[in-house]
Amino acid sequence: MLVGLLAGVLALGFAELFGEPQVDRAITFQAESARLNHEALTPELVSRDVQKSLGLATAVGVYALAFGGLFALAFAVAYGRIGRFGPRTAAALLAVGGFVAVVLAPFLKYPANPPAIGNPATIDRRTALYFLMLALSIAAAVAATALGRRLLPRAGAWNAALIAGAAYIAALALAGLLLPEVNEVPAGFPATVLWRFRVASLGTQLVLWAAMGLIFGVLTERSARPAHARRRDAAAAGRPSPLPAGQEPGTLARP
Repeated sequence: MLVGLLAGVLALGFAELFGEPQVDRAITFQAESARLNHEALTPELVSRDVQKSLGLATAVGVYALAFGGLFALAFAVAYGRIGRFGPRTAAALLAVGGFVAVVLAPFLKYPANPPAIGNPATIDRRTALYFLMLALSIAAAVAATALGRRLLPRAGAWNAALIAGAAYIAALALAGLLLPEVNEVPAGFPATVLWRFRVASLGTQLVLWAAMGLIFGVLTERSARPAHARRRDAAAAGRPSPLPAGQEPGTLARP
């Protein structure tokens, strides 16, 4: 979870730099559209300044903490079962798979939208469709992984991975075709703002998952190394040994 929080700090910086300017532009369009149509804007429950500072930091922090914990649980289940990879490689592969299944696949069908896009009356339907696509993506990813493991002894690692990947893509393509479209972009909304907002949203998630996979892998690999290897590296760097002589990882030193 701490790794997730650290990754969330990096994602927060990306969102502040690239995402928030597009939100401001979308809000400006919304206000101008309401003025031209003589419509009253919905009163802000939270000021824009709080939204883009404390609100954004809280949302990203809670999200990152939650997915950091889920990532650790998924790593504990997957490590040693997806191939003979070290902790760093396994964490990187898990991060790639998690990003594709949890973020990219649902995003391709139902991408994120800035303010001024979306009918408030359809928010429940849109939310349900998004989570349905998310559930189908995760289920397809789990099934594809199981298929790859089952084919591994007969087809080899490369062919098994290709078949499993193709099965996942086919399942998601079918789901995308069967689920209804949602297109509520108002006329005249700047295409550049919409495009940049969606790229920034996807980029924020990419930064989060990439940082989580890389940092988690490095720390896990370091903690899993034998005690003698850590003592040797410490001696080579001129530092005191991280463990007393004769003590193994996970044991308590005796007085």
